[in-house]
Amino acid sequence: MESLRKIDDWPVPTAAAAVVRADGTLAGARGPTGHRFRLASVTKPLAAYAALIAVEEGAVELDEPAGPAGSTVRHLLAHTSGLAFDEDRVMAEPGTRRLYSNAGFDALGDHIAKATDIPFAEYLRQAVLEPLGMTATHLAGSPAADGVSTVDDLVRFAAELQAPRLLSRPTLDEATRVVFPGVAGVLPGYGHHRPNDWGLGFELRDGKSPHWTGTRSSPRTFGHFGQSGTFLWVDPAAGAACVALTDRDFGAWSVEAWPLLTDAVLAELG
Repeated sequence: MESLRKIDDWPVPTAAAAVVRADGTLAGARGPTGHRFRLASVTKPLAAYAALIAVEEGAVELDEPAGPAGSTVRHLLAHTSGLAFDEDRVMAEPGTRRLYSNAGFDALGDHIAKATDIPFAEYLRQAVLEPLGMTATHLAGSPAADGVSTVDDLVRFAAELQAPRLLSRPTLDEATRVVFPGVAGVLPGYGHHRPNDWGLGFELRDGKSPHWTGTRSSPRTFGHFGQSGTFLWVDPAAGAACVALTDRDFGAWSVEAWPLLTDAVLAELG
């Protein structure tokens, strides 16, 4: 895809990107797609997928208590548990504010590890990474931000997010619809949104502006970006997903560059 050439001009030491269609075929790739990058918060969709598999396996339930008092697995996945961003401190009643929380995903990982008697990194490997053939991906700490992966591996995950094999379609559909509608909050790097719509581990495009996806992105677009200069989006209306990984932290450069790439990709897909 000619549009992927845009990453050649990004002010980053290393960048790789790919586009995968809804049928799982690769539409195009650019850069060192086998290079391992820190994912930062792009780790969260992987962790969420493992959590949803744990739900389908019956190890946990979405509405069972988890995290602070009054919170559930669903609250933790949807960033509405009330936990602060990066510490085990309650800032709000569960379900009342969209407080983006790494601490919430740490609590989620601990909860699943206790429920399954398997360390969360190992559960993620067995439930998601190994079945999808994501052999270059691993979790080296927090389920919120400590994943390492390659574009080649995330293409496999992006295909799964469009045609699920590990989860049922109804579960994935629920995970990519608004959970706790109308809840306001801050989208890191892009300010306060009312509402700040989120699914179960996936950020939703909806009508947010500004946003890290493009002006051509449909409201149904879902995914995540990471502070390490990484993103993964799936646009069901376009029938495609895009992965881009870099080794320069998120900043003004990415706020400008990412939407331009997304719009170019969607335009080329037609």
